[in-house]
Amino acid sequence: MIKLYTIGIFILIVAIIANAIVINIGLKSWYDFIELLTNYEFTVFKEINVLDFLWLFIGYPMILSLGYVLGNKLYSIIF
Repeated sequence: MIKLYTIGIFILIVAIIANAIVINIGLKSWYDFIELLTNYEFTVFKEINVLDFLWLFIGYPMILSLGYVLGNKLYSIIF
């Protein structure tokens, strides 16, 4: 249970940092995407550019997996 908690905390920290960086860069975050989805429904994909799409569906999951790896490493070091 402590392992899952440690990994979860690291994923959360990485997600917060990633969202802060993305907002400063000007890419769409998942919050922006969901807002667009509620306004445009499934035509939302016409409203986002390729870079936003790549970030949301490829980059962001890869960054979150980095949070998993970091949390797992820390758990292995501590315990």
